[in-house]
Amino acid sequence: MIVVGVDGSAAARAAVEWAADDALRMRVPLRIVHAVDRSPYQIGKFPTADWPDALLRQGHRVLADAAAVARDRQPEIDVTTRLLEGPPALVLREQADDATGPADEVVIGTRGHGGFTGALLGSVSAHVAGQARSPVVVVRAEPHPVRGRIVVGVDDSPECEPALAYAFRQASLRGSELRALHAWQLPVHAFAPEIAYDMDEVSQAQYRVVRDRVEAMEKEYPQVTVVEDVQSAHPVDALGAASEEADLVVVGSHGRGTLGSVLLGSVSRGVLHHAHCAVAVVRGR
Repeated sequence: MIVVGVDGSAAARAAVEWAADDALRMRVPLRIVHAVDRSPYQIGKFPTADWPDALLRQGHRVLADAAAVARDRQPEIDVTTRLLEGPPALVLREQADDATGPADEVVIGTRGHGGFTGALLGSVSAHVAGQARSPVVVVRAEPHPVRGRIVVGVDDSPECEPALAYAFRQASLRGSELRALHAWQLPVHAFAPEIAYDMDEVSQAQYRVVRDRVEAMEKEYPQVTVVEDVQSAHPVDALGAASEEADLVVVGSHGRGTLGSVLLGSVSRGVLHHAHCAVAVVRGR
C-alpha cells in the first residue's frame, strides 16, 4: 500500500500523481489521507463554533478532488480515502505504520496550505521522514521533466543498504538508469603537513565502497543499468547537483525514536532542502 497526504494544494496534487504512478508500478492500493486538526479552534478566543464542521466539509472536498486526480491519472489502481482528526504529521505516520505493517511508501508534497506539506522541510516532512518505518517520498510542486535516471547516495554505513535496495527497485520498475553516487572528503586533520596520505590509495578505497555495495544488488536486478560515480565533494552538494538531471534522489536515514526528526542526519536533511527533484528518505525496517 502507498499512503499519500493531501491538503488541496498544488504540491499535494503533484504528490497524488506521483503516488498513483507508483501504485500502478508496484501493483498496490493507494490510500489518500487528509488530517483535520481541531486543536487551534478549541481555544476560548475563537468564538466561531462552526469552524470545526467547516474544516470537516473542506476535508471531504479535498479528498474527493484528490481521489478524482488519482483515478484519472491511473484508472486501474485501487483508491481509498480517509479523513482523520489529529496533527497531520502524527496522522500520516500512524497511517503509514498501521496494524497491517509498514506501507510500501509514504508520499508528501513540498509546499501546501499548512496541512500535510508545509515548508520544503517543515515539521511534517521532518517528523514523518525521521520516524516512519516506510520510505518517505517528498515531491516538489514544480513540474519536472522526466530524465529516466535515479540517483542514490552510497556510503559504508548500514543505513545505505535499505536506501540502495529501494533505489534499485524504483529503477527496475521505471526502466531508469541508476546512478550510485559516493561523495567523500578528507578529514580536517588530513591537511596537516606532518601526516602523509597516499591519495591514490584513498581514492581506490572510496571506489571500493561503491563497488562492494552495488555488486550484491546488481545480482538481484541485472536489468538495471548502473553508473558508479565517486566524487571528492560534500555529499549534499554532489547529490543536489545530480538531482538536476534525475527523477528521484534516494538517501538513507538513521532517524529513530521520538527524536527521529532531529536524527534525519545532515545529509538527508540537506538533500531535502536543496534537491531539484523528488527525494526519498529510506530507513531500515
